[in-house]
Amino acid sequence: MKFSLIICTYMRPQPVLKLLQSVKQQSVYPDEILIVDGSTNELTDIVLRDHYFDNLKYFKVLDNDRGLTKQRNYGVERVGKEIEVVCFLDDDIVLEMDYFKELLQTYQLYPEAMGVGGSIVNEKEWKYVGDGYQPSVNEFYYDGWMQKEGSRFVLRKKLGLDSDCPPGYSSLYSHGRSVGFLPPSGKTYQVEMLMGGVSSFKKSVFKTVQFSIYFEGYGLYEDADFTLRVAKVGTLYLNTAAQLNHHHDPSGRPNQYQYGKMVVRNGWYVWRTKNPNPTIKQQFKWHAITILLTLIRYTNAITADTKKEPLTEALGRTFGWWSLLFNKPKIQ
Repeated sequence: MKFSLIICTYMRPQPVLKLLQSVKQQSVYPDEILIVDGSTNELTDIVLRDHYFDNLKYFKVLDNDRGLTKQRNYGVERVGKEIEVVCFLDDDIVLEMDYFKELLQTYQLYPEAMGVGGSIVNEKEWKYVGDGYQPSVNEFYYDGWMQKEGSRFVLRKKLGLDSDCPPGYSSLYSHGRSVGFLPPSGKTYQVEMLMGGVSSFKKSVFKTVQFSIYFEGYGLYEDADFTLRVAKVGTLYLNTAAQLNHHHDPSGRPNQYQYGKMVVRNGWYVWRTKNPNPTIKQQFKWHAITILLTLIRYTNAITADTKKEPLTEALGRTFGWWSLLFNKPKIQ
Protein backbone atom coordinates (compact mmCIF):
# COMPACT_ATOMS: atom_id res chain seq x y z
CA MET A 1 0.00 0.00 0.00
CA LYS A 2 1.35 3.41 -0.93
CA PHE A 3 1.41 5.68 2.07
CA SER A 4 2.17 9.26 2.97
CA LEU A 5 3.58 10.63 6.23
CA ILE A 6 2.41 14.07 7.38
CA ILE A 7 4.39 15.80 10.13
CA CYS A 8 2.89 19.03 11.43
CA THR A 9 5.43 21.05 13.37
CA TYR A 10 5.81 24.32 15.24
CA MET A 11 9.14 25.72 16.49
CA ARG A 12 10.80 22.32 16.92
CA PRO A 13 13.62 21.96 14.37
CA GLN A 14 15.76 19.47 16.31
CA PRO A 15 12.91 17.11 17.33
CA VAL A 16 11.75 17.03 13.69
CA LEU A 17 15.25 16.08 12.61
CA LYS A 18 15.40 13.24 15.17
CA LEU A 19 12.02 11.96 13.97
CA LEU A 20 13.10 12.00 10.32
CA GLN A 21 16.30 10.17 11.18
CA SER A 22 14.21 7.40 12.76
CA VAL A 23 11.95 7.38 9.66
CA LYS A 24 15.07 6.92 7.55
CA GLN A 25 15.84 3.69 9.46
CA GLN A 26 12.40 2.18 8.85
CA SER A 27 12.06 -1.26 7.28
CA VAL A 28 9.30 0.23 5.11
CA TYR A 29 9.81 3.81 3.94
CA PRO A 30 7.04 6.35 3.14
CA ASP A 31 6.22 7.05 -0.50
CA GLU A 32 6.10 10.72 0.45
CA ILE A 33 6.82 12.82 3.55
CA LEU A 34 5.04 16.14 3.96
CA ILE A 35 6.44 18.58 6.52
CA VAL A 36 3.83 21.24 7.31
CA ASP A 37 5.67 23.92 9.27
CA GLY A 38 3.78 26.58 11.22
CA SER A 39 6.91 28.06 12.81
CA THR A 40 7.34 31.84 12.97
CA ASN A 41 11.05 31.55 12.17
CA GLU A 42 13.15 29.75 9.52
CA LEU A 43 15.06 27.32 11.75
CA THR A 44 13.14 24.18 10.71
CA ASP A 45 13.59 25.03 7.03
CA ILE A 46 17.32 25.59 7.58
CA VAL A 47 17.75 22.25 9.40
CA LEU A 48 15.94 20.35 6.63
CA ARG A 49 18.05 22.02 3.93
CA ASP A 50 21.15 20.71 5.68
CA HIS A 51 19.88 17.09 5.77
CA TYR A 52 18.50 15.13 2.81
CA PHE A 53 15.57 12.70 3.15
CA ASP A 54 14.01 10.81 0.22
CA ASN A 55 10.51 11.82 -0.90
CA LEU A 56 10.35 14.84 1.44
CA LYS A 57 8.25 17.89 0.61
CA TYR A 58 8.40 20.98 2.82
CA PHE A 59 5.54 23.47 3.23
CA LYS A 60 5.74 26.66 5.28
CA VAL A 61 2.26 27.90 6.21
CA LEU A 62 1.12 31.41 7.12
CA ASP A 63 -1.26 32.59 9.86
CA ASN A 64 -4.47 31.45 8.14
CA ASP A 65 -3.22 27.84 7.98
CA ARG A 66 -1.27 27.77 11.27
CA GLY A 67 -2.47 25.47 14.06
CA LEU A 68 -2.45 21.68 14.39
CA THR A 69 -5.84 20.87 12.84
CA LYS A 70 -5.44 23.43 10.05
CA GLN A 71 -1.96 22.13 9.25
CA ARG A 72 -3.21 18.54 9.13
CA ASN A 73 -6.01 19.47 6.75
CA TYR A 74 -3.48 21.45 4.69
CA GLY A 75 -1.26 18.39 4.43
CA VAL A 76 -4.10 16.04 3.51
CA GLU A 77 -5.07 18.35 0.62
CA ARG A 78 -1.55 17.96 -0.81
CA VAL A 79 -1.21 14.18 -0.55
CA GLY A 80 -0.42 12.43 -3.83
CA LYS A 81 -3.24 10.93 -5.90
CA GLU A 82 -1.82 7.40 -5.71
CA ILE A 83 -1.60 7.40 -1.88
CA GLU A 84 -3.85 4.89 -0.07
CA VAL A 85 -2.94 5.51 3.59
CA VAL A 86 -2.13 8.80 5.32
CA CYS A 87 0.01 8.62 8.49
CA PHE A 88 0.40 11.35 11.10
CA LEU A 89 3.22 11.67 13.61
CA ASP A 90 3.87 14.33 16.23
CA ASP A 91 7.16 16.12 15.72
CA ASP A 92 8.67 14.88 19.02
CA ILE A 93 8.32 11.16 18.18
CA VAL A 94 11.10 8.63 17.57
CA LEU A 95 10.08 5.41 15.79
CA GLU A 96 11.02 1.79 16.35
CA MET A 97 12.31 0.16 13.15
CA ASP A 98 9.15 -1.71 12.04
CA TYR A 99 6.55 0.94 12.89
CA PHE A 100 5.23 1.50 9.35
CA LYS A 101 5.52 -2.18 8.46
CA GLU A 102 3.24 -3.10 11.37
CA LEU A 103 0.72 -0.37 10.52
CA LEU A 104 0.39 -1.48 6.90
CA GLN A 105 0.09 -5.15 7.87
CA THR A 106 -2.86 -4.20 10.09
CA TYR A 107 -4.74 -2.82 7.08
CA GLN A 108 -4.08 -6.10 5.27
CA LEU A 109 -5.31 -8.21 8.22
CA TYR A 110 -8.35 -5.97 8.78
CA PRO A 111 -9.43 -4.71 5.33
CA GLU A 112 -12.42 -2.92 6.88
CA ALA A 113 -10.14 -0.70 9.00
CA MET A 114 -10.58 3.02 8.43
CA GLY A 115 -7.68 3.90 10.70
CA VAL A 116 -4.83 2.27 12.63
CA GLY A 117 -2.79 3.69 15.48
CA GLY A 118 0.57 2.83 16.99
CA SER A 119 1.69 2.25 20.57
CA ILE A 120 3.88 4.56 22.69
CA VAL A 121 6.24 2.34 24.69
CA ASN A 122 8.38 4.76 26.72
CA GLU A 123 5.73 6.36 28.95
CA LYS A 124 4.47 3.53 31.19
CA GLU A 125 5.92 0.48 32.92
CA TRP A 126 3.86 -2.67 32.39
CA LYS A 127 4.24 -6.10 33.98
CA TYR A 128 2.78 -9.32 32.57
CA VAL A 129 0.87 -11.12 35.34
CA GLY A 130 -1.29 -13.52 33.31
CA ASP A 131 -5.00 -14.23 33.21
CA GLY A 132 -7.11 -14.20 36.34
CA TYR A 133 -5.01 -11.64 38.19
CA GLN A 134 -6.97 -9.66 40.80
CA PRO A 135 -5.64 -6.09 40.85
CA SER A 136 -5.73 -3.90 43.94
CA VAL A 137 -7.24 -0.40 43.84
CA ASN A 138 -3.71 0.91 43.21
CA GLU A 139 -3.26 -1.19 40.05
CA PHE A 140 -4.67 -1.14 36.54
CA TYR A 141 -5.07 -4.56 34.89
CA TYR A 142 -5.94 -5.36 31.29
CA ASP A 143 -5.53 -8.45 29.13
CA GLY A 144 -2.98 -10.13 31.40
CA TRP A 145 -0.89 -6.98 31.98
CA MET A 146 -0.66 -4.72 35.02
CA GLN A 147 0.71 -1.28 35.78
CA LYS A 148 0.60 0.94 38.85
CA GLU A 149 -2.49 3.13 38.86
CA GLY A 150 -2.13 6.90 38.84
CA SER A 151 -3.37 8.71 41.94
CA ARG A 152 -6.13 10.44 39.96
CA PHE A 153 -7.62 7.14 38.85
CA VAL A 154 -7.26 5.64 42.33
CA LEU A 155 -9.34 8.49 43.73
CA ARG A 156 -11.86 8.20 40.90
CA LYS A 157 -12.26 4.49 41.64
CA LYS A 158 -12.92 5.17 45.31
CA LEU A 159 -15.55 7.78 44.42
CA GLY A 160 -17.25 5.60 41.77
CA LEU A 161 -16.12 7.92 38.96
CA ASP A 162 -13.82 5.62 37.00
CA SER A 163 -14.47 4.97 33.32
CA ASP A 164 -16.91 2.13 32.58
CA CYS A 165 -15.33 1.39 29.17
CA PRO A 166 -12.18 -0.43 28.05
CA PRO A 167 -9.15 1.64 26.97
CA GLY A 168 -9.64 3.44 23.68
CA TYR A 169 -13.36 4.02 24.25
CA SER A 170 -15.13 7.07 25.64
CA SER A 171 -17.88 6.55 28.19
CA LEU A 172 -21.13 8.50 27.97
CA TYR A 173 -19.77 10.81 30.70
CA SER A 174 -16.37 11.00 28.97
CA HIS A 175 -13.08 11.08 30.95
CA GLY A 176 -12.23 7.61 29.62
CA ARG A 177 -8.90 5.85 29.39
CA SER A 178 -6.92 6.51 26.22
CA VAL A 179 -5.27 3.86 24.04
CA GLY A 180 -2.20 4.53 26.19
CA PHE A 181 -3.80 2.13 28.69
CA LEU A 182 -3.60 -0.77 26.22
CA PRO A 183 -0.66 -3.02 27.20
CA PRO A 184 2.38 -3.81 25.02
CA SER A 185 1.00 -7.27 24.26
CA GLY A 186 1.78 -7.23 20.55
CA LYS A 187 -1.94 -7.63 19.86
CA THR A 188 -4.26 -5.45 17.79
CA TYR A 189 -7.30 -4.02 19.59
CA GLN A 190 -10.44 -2.45 18.17
CA VAL A 191 -11.00 1.06 19.53
CA GLU A 192 -13.02 4.20 18.83
CA MET A 193 -10.30 6.73 19.66
CA LEU A 194 -6.70 7.08 18.50
CA MET A 195 -3.97 9.52 19.45
CA GLY A 196 -3.62 11.88 16.51
CA GLY A 197 0.15 12.12 16.65
CA VAL A 198 0.47 8.32 16.44
CA SER A 199 -2.19 7.54 13.86
CA SER A 200 -2.97 6.63 10.26
CA PHE A 201 -6.11 6.59 8.14
CA LYS A 202 -7.23 5.42 4.75
CA LYS A 203 -7.14 8.36 2.39
CA SER A 204 -10.82 7.79 1.58
CA VAL A 205 -11.72 8.87 5.15
CA PHE A 206 -10.91 12.48 4.30
CA LYS A 207 -13.57 12.65 1.60
CA THR A 208 -16.18 12.99 4.36
CA VAL A 209 -14.29 13.80 7.61
CA GLN A 210 -11.77 16.56 8.36
CA PHE A 211 -10.02 17.75 11.48
CA SER A 212 -12.19 20.34 13.22
CA ILE A 213 -10.82 23.90 13.18
CA TYR A 214 -12.57 24.46 16.53
CA PHE A 215 -9.35 23.12 18.06
CA GLU A 216 -7.14 26.13 17.37
CA GLY A 217 -3.39 26.33 17.87
CA TYR A 218 -2.08 23.48 20.02
CA GLY A 219 -5.29 21.51 19.34
CA LEU A 220 -5.68 19.57 22.60
CA TYR A 221 -8.08 16.58 22.19
CA GLU A 222 -8.53 17.26 18.47
CA ASP A 223 -7.61 13.61 17.88
CA ALA A 224 -10.40 12.32 20.14
CA ASP A 225 -12.95 14.47 18.32
CA PHE A 226 -11.76 13.36 14.87
CA THR A 227 -11.54 9.65 15.60
CA LEU A 228 -14.88 9.54 17.44
CA ARG A 229 -16.47 10.91 14.27
CA VAL A 230 -14.58 8.42 12.08
CA ALA A 231 -15.63 5.55 14.38
CA LYS A 232 -19.27 6.39 13.73
CA VAL A 233 -18.84 5.37 10.07
CA GLY A 234 -16.03 2.80 10.21
CA THR A 235 -13.69 0.69 12.32
CA LEU A 236 -10.48 1.77 14.07
CA TYR A 237 -7.67 -0.38 15.47
CA LEU A 238 -4.64 0.04 17.71
CA ASN A 239 -1.70 -2.23 16.87
CA THR A 240 0.55 -2.50 19.94
CA ALA A 241 3.31 -4.05 17.78
CA ALA A 242 3.66 -0.73 15.90
CA GLN A 243 5.88 0.90 18.49
CA LEU A 244 7.46 4.31 19.01
CA ASN A 245 8.74 6.68 21.68
CA HIS A 246 7.21 10.04 22.59
CA HIS A 247 9.59 12.57 24.13
CA HIS A 248 7.19 15.46 24.93
CA ASP A 249 9.39 18.33 23.85
CA PRO A 250 8.44 21.43 25.89
CA SER A 251 8.93 23.93 23.05
CA GLY A 252 5.85 25.07 21.16
CA ARG A 253 3.41 24.28 23.98
CA PRO A 254 0.84 26.75 25.39
CA ASN A 255 1.26 28.23 28.86
CA GLN A 256 -0.27 26.29 31.75
CA TYR A 257 -3.24 28.66 32.17
CA GLN A 258 -4.28 28.28 28.53
CA TYR A 259 -3.66 24.54 28.75
CA GLY A 260 -5.96 24.29 31.78
CA LYS A 261 -8.75 26.13 29.96
CA MET A 262 -8.36 23.83 26.95
CA VAL A 263 -8.49 20.69 29.11
CA VAL A 264 -11.97 21.66 30.31
CA ARG A 265 -13.50 23.40 27.28
CA ASN A 266 -12.06 21.01 24.68
CA GLY A 267 -12.94 18.09 26.96
CA TRP A 268 -16.55 19.29 27.07
CA TYR A 269 -16.56 19.55 23.26
CA VAL A 270 -15.32 15.97 22.83
CA TRP A 271 -17.81 14.69 25.41
CA ARG A 272 -20.70 16.24 23.48
CA THR A 273 -19.32 14.90 20.20
CA LYS A 274 -19.70 11.39 21.65
CA ASN A 275 -22.88 12.07 23.63
CA PRO A 276 -24.81 15.14 22.40
CA ASN A 277 -27.77 14.52 24.74
CA PRO A 278 -26.41 13.28 28.08
CA THR A 279 -28.71 12.28 30.93
CA ILE A 280 -28.68 14.15 34.24
CA LYS A 281 -26.55 11.38 35.77
CA GLN A 282 -24.04 11.54 32.92
CA GLN A 283 -23.85 15.33 33.21
CA PHE A 284 -23.28 15.06 36.97
CA LYS A 285 -20.44 12.57 36.49
CA TRP A 286 -18.71 14.71 33.83
CA HIS A 287 -18.80 17.80 36.01
CA ALA A 288 -17.86 15.86 39.16
CA ILE A 289 -14.74 14.41 37.50
CA THR A 290 -13.82 17.81 36.04
CA ILE A 291 -14.05 19.48 39.45
CA LEU A 292 -12.18 16.62 41.12
CA LEU A 293 -9.26 16.85 38.67
CA THR A 294 -9.15 20.63 39.14
CA LEU A 295 -8.99 20.24 42.93
CA ILE A 296 -6.15 17.74 42.52
CA ARG A 297 -4.16 20.36 40.58
CA TYR A 298 -4.74 22.88 43.37
CA THR A 299 -3.44 20.29 45.83
CA ASN A 300 -0.39 19.76 43.60
CA ALA A 301 0.31 23.48 43.90
CA ILE A 302 0.80 22.92 47.63
CA THR A 303 2.66 19.59 47.60
CA ALA A 304 4.74 19.76 44.41
CA ASP A 305 8.30 21.09 44.27
CA THR A 306 7.32 23.34 41.37
CA LYS A 307 4.16 25.15 42.48
CA LYS A 308 3.57 27.74 39.75
CA GLU A 309 2.67 25.33 36.93
CA PRO A 310 -0.05 23.31 38.73
CA LEU A 311 -1.51 26.50 40.23
CA THR A 312 -1.80 28.31 36.89
CA GLU A 313 -3.21 25.18 35.27
CA ALA A 314 -5.78 24.83 38.07
CA LEU A 315 -6.80 28.47 37.59
CA GLY A 316 -7.19 27.83 33.86
CA ARG A 317 -9.32 24.76 34.55
CA THR A 318 -11.45 26.79 36.97
CA PHE A 319 -12.03 29.59 34.45
CA GLY A 320 -12.74 27.01 31.73
CA TRP A 321 -15.38 25.32 33.86
CA TRP A 322 -17.15 28.57 34.84
CA SER A 323 -17.08 29.73 31.22
CA LEU A 324 -19.26 26.75 30.26
CA LEU A 325 -22.11 28.34 32.21
CA PHE A 326 -22.38 31.29 29.80
CA ASN A 327 -20.29 30.41 26.74
CA LYS A 328 -20.43 26.75 25.78
CA PRO A 329 -18.43 25.65 22.70
CA LYS A 330 -20.53 25.21 19.55
CA ILE A 331 -20.23 21.72 18.10
CA GLN A 332 -19.23 21.99 14.43
